[in-house]
Amino acid sequence: MTDAPQAGRAPLSVSVVIPVYNGRATLPDLLAELAAFHGPTTSPQGRSFRVDEVLLVWDRGPGGSDQVIRQLSEQYDWVRPVWLSRNYGQHAATLAGMTSSGGEWIVTLDEDGQMDPGFIGAMLDTAYERQAQLVYASPTNPPPHGFVRNTGSKLAKWFFVKFLADQKFEEFNSYRLVLGEVGRSVAAYTGTGVYLDVALSWVVADVATCPVTMREEGRPKGGYNYGRLFGHFGRLVVSSGTKPLFFVTFVGVAFVILGALAAIWIVYERIVGDLPVSGWASMFIALMVVGGAVMMSLGIIAQYIGAATNMSLGRPLYVVVRDPAATFPPAVRDDAAP
Repeated sequence: MTDAPQAGRAPLSVSVVIPVYNGRATLPDLLAELAAFHGPTTSPQGRSFRVDEVLLVWDRGPGGSDQVIRQLSEQYDWVRPVWLSRNYGQHAATLAGMTSSGGEWIVTLDEDGQMDPGFIGAMLDTAYERQAQLVYASPTNPPPHGFVRNTGSKLAKWFFVKFLADQKFEEFNSYRLVLGEVGRSVAAYTGTGVYLDVALSWVVADVATCPVTMREEGRPKGGYNYGRLFGHFGRLVVSSGTKPLFFVTFVGVAFVILGALAAIWIVYERIVGDLPVSGWASMFIALMVVGGAVMMSLGIIAQYIGAATNMSLGRPLYVVVRDPAATFPPAVRDDAAP
């Protein structure tokens, strides 16, 4: 049943969270677009909403992004900087912004300008129409990356949706709309090393998607190499819970069954008397396959042990500090430089 647009009530309050690493070239234009939604705006289905605040979370990136954040917070009184003590990564920065937000709904955007804020209204309509606490943007056009990266990203998301997510996710994306109280609770209690979308899958009751059109990046492409992307996939797998350990068990059982069948075949051939002499090639291949399976299983288990160790040591997911310029004024930093 479609929820009717609210009548006689204040506009829906939306907080926009943007993790900032290297957004000097893209943030001014993105904030100019968001400024159009600071006043009461009507969604395609007639719901009134407004972007009450934009939280720019500085993740200690290069390129003078901190200066741009200060300028934008002076230009727009609804822009709130969030300063992190060091670089913690996009997911931790997003969680820091979500914790600091106050809107009825939270929208997360990337800094690179690919995500069009003009679809926020449509995502709100989808949330109320589907009664979903979480709405992911579903791009209708292919991402502006190379074939290898696009294929790898698609496979990783398919693997998460099919095998790891606790809820029936159609897909997931860093352009997301989440109910404010849900988002803040997840951000407050998510442990270190936990993938944000995995944490959301633990608590949301209903998930929906909204079709959007992605744009070209507003800066030169780069940022993530394949090593970092593979690392993200590893954290996605480990933080999803104990399901991957079932895969390890399945691999072990499969090799036990194969070994038993091979033993039966060898005994049969020995009785019949037609057993050929085993060569080194077959033995080498068998050792490589079994050894690779064992090493892969040990690697997965080691990742779990590492994640558990970090949590038991009390390693914080992030630390919010005041503006570094207030602690170390530019003149002092320049004079102190060797």
